Amino acid sequence: MRIALKECAWESSGEELLVLTDPREVLTLGDEDGQVAALFAALGRGPCTVPELRGRLAAAGLSLSEADVRCAVEALDGLGLVECESDRTLGDPDLDARHRSNLAFFEAFARLDRPRADFVNSLRRSHVLVLGVGGAGSSLVQCLAGLGVGRLTLVDRDDVEPRNFARQFLYHHADIGRSKVECAAEWVRAYDPRIEVRAVDRWITCPDDLKDLVDGADLVAGGLDGHPEAHLWVNEAAVRAGVPLVVGGMTRSQVTYYSVDPGRSACVRCDWSDRPAADEASPGGFAERNRAKLMIQNALIGPLAMQMGSLVAYEAMRYLTGFEEPQAAGTFVKLDLRNGLVPERQPFTRDPGCPVCLR
Repeated sequence: MRIALKECAWESSGEELLVLTDPREVLTLGDEDGQVAALFAALGRGPCTVPELRGRLAAAGLSLSEADVRCAVEALDGLGLVECESDRTLGDPDLDARHRSNLAFFEAFARLDRPRADFVNSLRRSHVLVLGVGGAGSSLVQCLAGLGVGRLTLVDRDDVEPRNFARQFLYHHADIGRSKVECAAEWVRAYDPRIEVRAVDRWITCPDDLKDLVDGADLVAGGLDGHPEAHLWVNEAAVRAGVPLVVGGMTRSQVTYYSVDPGRSACVRCDWSDRPAADEASPGGFAERNRAKLMIQNALIGPLAMQMGSLVAYEAMRYLTGFEEPQAAGTFVKLDLRNGLVPERQPFTRDPGCPVCLR
């Protein structure tokens, strides 16, 4: 393995070495005898194997055993400062150009045992089922395509209408009256012909309507509207299949997203079991009785639709690549319009007797 030092700057300061990899923080390493600075200088000459690195250090007057050099490299790897040279790219000039920003993003998370190209290839091998290509869904499709997700199944039953144009930027005036999902699939094919995309123009009326779509998917993302229990159908279908689910939505004053990690997190049905009954004589019961009346007018505007789509896509990326743990598993992450969109976390109520989780 040839070890490559990640992009960074360093300089000695007394008995310390200052290392800069992110403009917002400086890493300070103890270096009383200058060995750490010599190690950085040797790696700074270019990628090398452990024996080659040992030779460079010896030429600089620093005699270390191969075991000591290997230990030093492991310490740098633990700090996220080195990576494997061979898989910093995808090995194809066209793909490397296409995924330049994606590869650069994953540099920060790459380690010697998991190069940055592996994260990108995980996305390229993934199959995501996108439910709804309207408000947040159209932005989500664009984000997933930009990440290079290799296979998309898009589901929607609506046609393009003039009222969509305030927040849905996949579509054009000439598309009015056409199937949204067909237009969205056309956009994906034109954007990146390498992405396999399937358009499904279908009403979803129960969990079973999703079974054939969820099977074979690595993740379900988006959300369905039109029925107050649609999110429960999606949750049930995903949990049954053991497929992670990421959903976004909006109320009058909050943008919300959450995810479900089957077998690990609470699910939507768990949380639903703790909601007040609609006939309950309480503020919660009143809200449940009248919730649907406030959803007639869709207040989702373009900037919020794009933010919601990007938040869902970012959580999906966590599941698909494992670059970090999901942040919204079994949790509502709510961005309140009345406090500057500062996110707040509200964990689901876990129901030990949940009929979906126990199935």
